[in-house]
Amino acid sequence: MKSARKGTALIQEVRSTEVPYGTLAIWFLGQESVIIKGDGITVYIDPYVSDFLDRNGPVRSYPAPIIPEDITGADLCLITHEHDDHMDEGTLTVFHARNKEAPIIAPAWCRQELVRMGIEGANILTADARQARELFSKLRLTVIPAAHEELEQDENGYERSVGYVLELNGVTLYHAGDTVIYPGLAEQLAEIAPDVAMLPINGRDYFRREQGIIGNMNYREAAELAVRIGAETVIPLHYDVFAGNSEKPGYFVDYLYEHYPEQKCHVMARGERFVYVSARAFV
Repeated sequence: MKSARKGTALIQEVRSTEVPYGTLAIWFLGQESVIIKGDGITVYIDPYVSDFLDRNGPVRSYPAPIIPEDITGADLCLITHEHDDHMDEGTLTVFHARNKEAPIIAPAWCRQELVRMGIEGANILTADARQARELFSKLRLTVIPAAHEELEQDENGYERSVGYVLELNGVTLYHAGDTVIYPGLAEQLAEIAPDVAMLPINGRDYFRREQGIIGNMNYREAAELAVRIGAETVIPLHYDVFAGNSEKPGYFVDYLYEHYPEQKCHVMARGERFVYVSARAFV
């Protein structure tokens, strides 16, 4: 008998993983694409697992751990902004077809493009930083403005790029999306004090901007932000998929070890399941 394809096995693991109160299960799919599971809710954030960009631009450094057709049983999809490696047409068209009941929450800037992809308008909800949203009577979702590399709003005050705070199963997780640090961000997040902060570390520079590559905080900034906001554990993102826009996660770990040796961090392997256990949930 042939062994299960790795992607199929990963999705079976997502389905079968039990997530007790005070924990979240996190799977890393590359770039900023992750799966979050807690209290029976499975959330995909920025799912980019197709070869869509291979045909239209940069080539992935490695194959995605799953393919779009693997994705079933999803309850919610969160999109941080409209760039193809975050709002991937090759993934989202299949995601929507196989998970018809799952809402897709995205910035208003994304709506027209999502509709063009064939996503039903009723399934598209607007990410609004002005008020938190309660979902499934289990998940509280707060939208955090993101500056990629600048804060931008449309005429109705909706952000172009966002991050998300998920309060689920007794754990608070912040997924930053693509952002630099801007005035007020650290203070807002410090009030939330997330258990887990997932932050980009690839940075930005003149030469990448010259190529049209918009950047994020670098590994030093991400480390300092994690400490400033009181994150219990920090996970680096956005360093691995494209050779021309990458960073060594070891630099991030080394910086924390040298400057903040008590700050917990975790670098996720490709396709890894990481089960976070929050001591705060039981205080």
